[in-house]
Amino acid sequence: MTDTAVYAAGAVIWRLVEGKLRILVVHRTAYADVTLPKGKVDPGEMLAETAVREIYEETGIRVALGPPVGVSRYHLPKGREKIVHYWAAEATDDAIRASAFVPNKEIAALEWIPPRKARSYLSYPVDVEILETFLALVDDGVLQTFPLIVLRHAKAEPRGSFDGADAARPLTTRGVRQAAAIVGPLRAFGVRRIITSDAVRCVATVAPLAAATGRQIQRTAALSQDAWERGESDARGVVGKRVRAGKPAVLCSHGPVLPEILTEIALATGTMKGSYLGSASALEVGAFSVVHLSSTNPGSGIVSIETHVPKV
Repeated sequence: MTDTAVYAAGAVIWRLVEGKLRILVVHRTAYADVTLPKGKVDPGEMLAETAVREIYEETGIRVALGPPVGVSRYHLPKGREKIVHYWAAEATDDAIRASAFVPNKEIAALEWIPPRKARSYLSYPVDVEILETFLALVDDGVLQTFPLIVLRHAKAEPRGSFDGADAARPLTTRGVRQAAAIVGPLRAFGVRRIITSDAVRCVATVAPLAAATGRQIQRTAALSQDAWERGESDARGVVGKRVRAGKPAVLCSHGPVLPEILTEIALATGTMKGSYLGSASALEVGAFSVVHLSSTNPGSGIVSIETHVPKV
């Protein structure tokens, strides 16, 4: 991010009505326009959590983010550039029923429309460009997806200055802040399973997420650095189970183990290996890569990968 640009995030929200695809557009009160739900980043937020928060504030609908569908850029009246990141996001029937939306001074109305109609209905060309990327997912048959999130543990006490076993190294003060900062972004992708190396620094990294979601932590030596250094890790077994389950999950591990985890996801889904795997696994401490897979046919390959880095 730059200091001069204004950042925002939103989504193409979709649902199936009697088997027919509909997307949600918002009619804004002050601008008298029709656009996609979005809003500006609050201080300290990461983009994914901005998207789900703004969608909820504008529509009353709680969503989990699917694949990214593009970034729009345009200039505001005073000349500053606005950069908006978008995801696809399904609105479940339960989430729609739970919405308490009423017209207000910001949003005059919500409307579900056929996506093809939206091409001429949306007020801005940049929104239409995002819609076209979304429709490419539809055409490819990968609209329904689930994420496997590969997370590197937060900042830990250095090995050289810690008097104890490597697996017992705790998080630093910065690491504790990172673990707290990634809760919102990880929840934005609807995480339902938390699997981690049994090292203290990994368990401590996902503990705030477990507390916030009420999900239990599944500890395993199969993703530990100690097992990896002995040649006894089992990323293949862990990844295979998660791909078969088809549920949003986070896998927390160590820098040297991450390339193996990403490689096993590619192999398990029939995806050709490439340099993108190296980029997705070369994570800073506390950072994570979200690998989006098809819910209906996970063996059809990786849909997309995105990487997020905490600001602390």
